[in-house]
Amino acid sequence: MYIPKFNEEKRLPVMRALIESQPLATLVTLGSAGLFATHLPMILHDDGTEFGTLKGHVARANAQWKDLVPSVDALAIFGGPDHYISPNWYAGKKEHGKEVPTWNYAVVHAYGPLKVIEDEQWLLKFVSHLTDVHEAATSPAPWKVTDAPPDYIQAMLKAIVGIELPIRRLEGKWKVSQNKTEKDREGVVEGLTKLNTPESLRMKELVKGSK
Repeated sequence: MYIPKFNEEKRLPVMRALIESQPLATLVTLGSAGLFATHLPMILHDDGTEFGTLKGHVARANAQWKDLVPSVDALAIFGGPDHYISPNWYAGKKEHGKEVPTWNYAVVHAYGPLKVIEDEQWLLKFVSHLTDVHEAATSPAPWKVTDAPPDYIQAMLKAIVGIELPIRRLEGKWKVSQNKTEKDREGVVEGLTKLNTPESLRMKELVKGSK
């Protein structure tokens, strides 16, 4: 990923927080037909290594898990807040007019070898954990895997394949107006505040924290 120095994010807690708050990954691998991408939720597991391991599952019918070039690392992409930035918001627009639109965003790229897991007990443990994590915020009585008939869950498990991605390299890019002047950043914050959408307010906070 192209990362100018002023957009580079190296703090592991910050990158981990984005992965955990935005768990829907784009998993990209190289196969016999070229690049292949799958969108799936992934869980970051702290296994004692520097970056940890990502875990997930794909449909057994998805050819990605069995058509891999093992010598090429897989890439999992996690996208955070993003927003269009209007040149009208920059103080420089009034001063000299030499401004253009851009798009602000935060993203994390995780690279590593993809491991395929077909063990039913591993799958049951993983989908139970995945469910518990995401059901926790849905209601006082979250749904659990054990709420469904055992034979139904067993049939569902046979239709999926587990994957693990031990992270060898982690890249973070926070393009949140760090290269602009203080006045320009203030203008961006004001513009995003006036829009008052969930997306604009999330980006506002990132811009306010940029230096």
